[in-house]
Amino acid sequence: MLLSLTLADFVLVDRLSLDFHTGFSVLTGETGAGKSILLDALALALGERADSSVVRAGAERAEISVEFDTRGLDGLALWLAQQELDAEDGQLLLRRVIDVGGRSRAFINGRPATAQQLKEAGSFLIDIHGQHAHYSLLKAAEQRRLLDSFAGAGELAAQVNTAWHDWRAARLRRERAESQSSEFAAERERLSAMTTELASLAFSPDAWQTLQEEQRRLAHAAELQQGAQLAAEALEGDDAGLLIQLRVIRARLADLAQIDAELEALHARLDGVAEELHDTARELHRYGERVELDPEALMQAEMRLSAIQAAARKYHVRPEGIPAALAEALQALADLGECADLDVLQAEEQAAETAYRRLGEALSVRRCEAAVRLCEAVTQAMQQLAMQGGRFNVALEANEAAAYGLEDVVFQVSPHAGQSVQALAKTASGGELSRIGLALQTVLSGVSGAPTLLFDEVDAGIGGGVAEIVGRLLAGQGRDRQVLCVTHLPQVAARATWHYHVSKRETEGGARSAVRLLLPQERVEEIARMLGGVQITAATRQHAQEMLEAA
Repeated sequence: MLLSLTLADFVLVDRLSLDFHTGFSVLTGETGAGKSILLDALALALGERADSSVVRAGAERAEISVEFDTRGLDGLALWLAQQELDAEDGQLLLRRVIDVGGRSRAFINGRPATAQQLKEAGSFLIDIHGQHAHYSLLKAAEQRRLLDSFAGAGELAAQVNTAWHDWRAARLRRERAESQSSEFAAERERLSAMTTELASLAFSPDAWQTLQEEQRRLAHAAELQQGAQLAAEALEGDDAGLLIQLRVIRARLADLAQIDAELEALHARLDGVAEELHDTARELHRYGERVELDPEALMQAEMRLSAIQAAARKYHVRPEGIPAALAEALQALADLGECADLDVLQAEEQAAETAYRRLGEALSVRRCEAAVRLCEAVTQAMQQLAMQGGRFNVALEANEAAAYGLEDVVFQVSPHAGQSVQALAKTASGGELSRIGLALQTVLSGVSGAPTLLFDEVDAGIGGGVAEIVGRLLAGQGRDRQVLCVTHLPQVAARATWHYHVSKRETEGGARSAVRLLLPQERVEEIARMLGGVQITAATRQHAQEMLEAA
């Protein structure tokens, strides 16, 4: 249940901290006092879209904090655990901060969260019925949604919607294949030629590197052979070779070492150099003998190199990208084959239609069962709302398959005994529509799993004895759950266990709204004001006192 609401610099509120209680509570006050501000704040804390207009003039940011008792809400506990936002000691804190630039931040139990997470958490906590909800009853989509909600078939309806779109997509694929068969054939021919050509290259990036190295070696074979031989001769030629000169130097150092032993170490180092040069000369001779002039091999290498480069230019890729291009073409050819295979596409379309109709029929069964129960419950509620003898009916009219199912949902009503049922939009007057809307919301709130119900002036357009009955209905809801109601009706306010008053005052800094819980005698004054307007007489106060005592 809702425990507290704290506001800072929100619209006309500078600072407000409000505690809530179990049972039935009402919020009353003059028109324009700011009752809607509290509801807007709750809506923002529950993830509604925010903008800078909610920041009090002159302030940098608005802050909203809402605390809930979550004990017994196993579904919410599981969701919080999955989101790693576990509540501590069964309490949950939702917080929203909106700055003057319109940027918004959200927190759950002190941890950063998204607005969507606030909405998901709020769905476990509060069920809100707005003051204009009865007007939406005239819309077919809203009637369908309410029936599905009452049937507990919201998830099944979503599955039907998904299945319908899958079926439509399969049908479009089949129709496209039929209408574009010639284009598919041309594209398939192009891709087939491309994959054949690229696959024939038997290309890999490593092979490409090896091929380039081999072509360079074959193209410069004569130069490599001649260079190796010249280098070998330069090392050990008979007359001017480096080894011959080194031999003379070593002999001279050997003689000098006889004079100065310090030169022996240098003479020994020249021995190692001579051996290394000799080995190098032998390797150069062997390399020169291995290098062959092979024009045929060179021609083959250059032809393959040219073929790979030509294919790369043709398909607008680098040579290294040929394997990836081949893989993409093969996949596109496979996909095109599936698209062009009408038998396969027709089978997929049929399977998608079968899946849709199976789900749609299951939804129809749920709707039929729920429609009977909803008719009985709303009809019973109507009898208490000055519509004795009236009847409520839900007609399920078969239609062409649609995203929402296999039937249209039509709410029908007979406001009074002896009248035939007709579509809600054609029969009910404004006041009757308000009462039917309230009956529906009362019935639907009974199937809601939220521990807190919020009614925002759902009693608009109702008065007299009916208003007293509305108060009884809402108070009855408050015996099982926490009920909050914004109302202008004294008959409803008198039935509340807790009464909050919203007021507005003018200050030097502008208008300010305030909310406080009324004491018993203050409740008398507020209900008297609601009864008598500006001039409150002793008789009006007496009437207010009697209403509270009767309640």
